[in-house]
Amino acid sequence: MSNLKRWEPESETFWQQQGSKIANRNLWISIPSLLCGFGVWMLWSILTVQMLNVGFPFTTSELFTLTAIAGLTGATLRIPSSFFVRLCGGRYTLFLTTTLLIVPAVFTGFALQDKTTPLWVFQLMALLSGIGGGNFASSMSNISFFYPKKQQGLALGLNAGLGNFGVTTVQIAVPLFMSYGVFSMFGAGEPMVLEKASGTVIGTIAAGSQTWIQNSGFAWLITLVPLAFLLWFGTNNINTEEVTPKLPAAPISFSIILAMLGIGFLTSVVGLWLMLPENANGSGFGIPKEIVIVLVLFSTVMLLKLLPGAIRTSLDRQYKIFNNKHTWVMSVLYVMTFGSFIGFSAAFPLSIQVIFGYSHVMVDGVMTHTTPNPNGPSALTYAWIAPFIGALIRPVGGWIADKAGGSLVTQICSVIMIICAVGAAYYMQLAYQSATPEQYFVPFFLIFLGLFAASGIGNGSTFRTIAVVFPKEQAGPVLGWTSAVAAYGAFYIPQVLGEQIKAATPEYAMVGFAAFYILCLVLNWFFYLRKSGEFYNP
Repeated sequence: MSNLKRWEPESETFWQQQGSKIANRNLWISIPSLLCGFGVWMLWSILTVQMLNVGFPFTTSELFTLTAIAGLTGATLRIPSSFFVRLCGGRYTLFLTTTLLIVPAVFTGFALQDKTTPLWVFQLMALLSGIGGGNFASSMSNISFFYPKKQQGLALGLNAGLGNFGVTTVQIAVPLFMSYGVFSMFGAGEPMVLEKASGTVIGTIAAGSQTWIQNSGFAWLITLVPLAFLLWFGTNNINTEEVTPKLPAAPISFSIILAMLGIGFLTSVVGLWLMLPENANGSGFGIPKEIVIVLVLFSTVMLLKLLPGAIRTSLDRQYKIFNNKHTWVMSVLYVMTFGSFIGFSAAFPLSIQVIFGYSHVMVDGVMTHTTPNPNGPSALTYAWIAPFIGALIRPVGGWIADKAGGSLVTQICSVIMIICAVGAAYYMQLAYQSATPEQYFVPFFLIFLGLFAASGIGNGSTFRTIAVVFPKEQAGPVLGWTSAVAAYGAFYIPQVLGEQIKAATPEYAMVGFAAFYILCLVLNWFFYLRKSGEFYNP
């Protein structure tokens, strides 16, 4: 049966007889679903690089804005997504939110067939791809209900860890799909010619070669269409008092999910209009991005609370976490770890391309940054390695934190991230003032690998601290809230880097991030590493 009227994972007899089989089936369908969500969400980290290589008529700052728009929307949609499973059932939630990914994927493919496609079309597709970012909250919530407490750590670790590999998957697979006309027989458009050298994980592709950039969108149909069938016929709603006590029919559930997603989209669009007037082709107010993020976050929370019935009741109960000061402290610390991981994952490929793919030379006494560098490294060849390390090492961070204490591990990660951010700033400054920036690429790249590794370990250690600091009834909501706040790194980091590259001072962005990491170092010590504090090394 698709709707489970009885679900008792804590009962050993039930678990052995039928529970484990059902739970494992749902987990192994959920993992590729979440992986695709991350992949579509982070698609713009690759697309912006190839759009630059092909010669789409957009500035570097406009391309960085596309990754930022997807980041802002994906983070905002995590807020309503946290409540979908309890209101609408896990099967209905995962089916709809995964199937919706087909829309931005396919229409992005169509838009990429023509260089004259206006910027606003790509901005709209980036906005819609944020659905994939929001899926993390609903997917993790759903899997947590299927497993007994003693197995939730492993199940959630597999779901989150393998889901995070969607970032690496998109950065490996999409460049390969763009290199071959695999969809030409289906009328997927003509190839374009690379104006600058590109690449894949297996090597560089010379300028003048053909590329099927539109395949970056169409390729997702290979997985999303079969997943839609698997999710509908292979997953379950848990229709019990503890999980989804009042399960609506599928059409009603879909309507509730779409309405709540609509609130997230609305606040995201308003926030972008307030903040990005020139890039949004509007007449916004240019309000500082930090203020807008706070406005978007809290306006989404309050608008959701205006919804009637069970939604308001659920939110009233979960909003109690905001009375706990540790909710705010851990939100800041998780921004440092996961926010850095997802933000740099979005910005790293285009940063490599812009900083090292051009020679920075003086022309008539003015430093220019538009001369292609024939010796520059291919961003699409190298960029995937960093998020791969960050995702791979995340479970190791949790394991070390169990042994040594979560806050001590977080403190060490903070120190490493400060050093790496300052080091990256140094080499970015040297490269962005050099006619031969490739000479600085190796130290820059190795430093960023260290930054990603530290953020990955910190992801595991901060989750461990949350589990210790908060009572059980608050730990889940806090995890959902902090994951939403931290996901704004996928917006903030690309936006800041884009602004500073436009100003010819990319190193300022990294220095600013280092200053934030220093603040996190102090906060972590004050609340969790002082012997006289409320908690010591949780």
